Amino acid sequence: MGSLCKLLNNLNIRNTFSLPNNPIYRRTISCTTVKYDLMEFFDDKKNWGAQEVKSGRSWKKEELRLKSNTDLHKLWYVLLKERNMLLTMEQEAKDQTRLFPNPERLDKVEDSMKHLEAVVRERNVAYHQLETGETGERPGKLETGPFGLKFFYRMCEYPVPKHMNKKWHETHQFYKSNRDTEQFLLKYREKLYLNKRRKRTRDFNHVIGLLNRFPDLDMEALKEQYPDVDIEKAKASRKYGGHFAPK
Repeated sequence: MGSLCKLLNNLNIRNTFSLPNNPIYRRTISCTTVKYDLMEFFDDKKNWGAQEVKSGRSWKKEELRLKSNTDLHKLWYVLLKERNMLLTMEQEAKDQTRLFPNPERLDKVEDSMKHLEAVVRERNVAYHQLETGETGERPGKLETGPFGLKFFYRMCEYPVPKHMNKKWHETHQFYKSNRDTEQFLLKYREKLYLNKRRKRTRDFNHVIGLLNRFPDLDMEALKEQYPDVDIEKAKASRKYGGHFAPK
């Protein structure tokens, strides 16, 4: 131990981390209080069994753009720990067959993490465009999968050429026209069309119900919320036959 302390004194880094005989403890990275146990994966004990846990809103991109890279780095780990804690509490609630209070907390954390990643990506793209004239993003292109569906394929470098890489050809299967695939695509497009038509009919009937129930409804706001619905056609429908007040 004496030789180790002498070596640290020579390097002038003795105070950067703790030793058994040194009462001073310094942490280089800190996001929350020190607990030294698994309680960081659980919510505060006062929230155990609570029916409602109050929480704020998610972080917006406009707010994150004002922060430095160091602050974003710290905030990412805070959000990551919060997400792990919420996932643990959600699984515990499922095991105990209880309701997880305010499950939207997990959605808020995930939205904040997505916004943070988007802001960091914006800064990386701006930096690479300024330095090299390129985005610096991993290149990719639209490809057709084995079932005939489009997906974004991200390219990467391989030490073996493509025509000689047997492993790549085994793991990357692309579209090949055959009878089964064409039948699948036909049924798939039919399902998408029927879902779209049902949604259009549902919105049309809902707009008619709103017009009947609220005669002084703002038409501009209604058109903004339902841009695919023809308001004049809805008024000309037989279902639009007068106003009534709910009982």
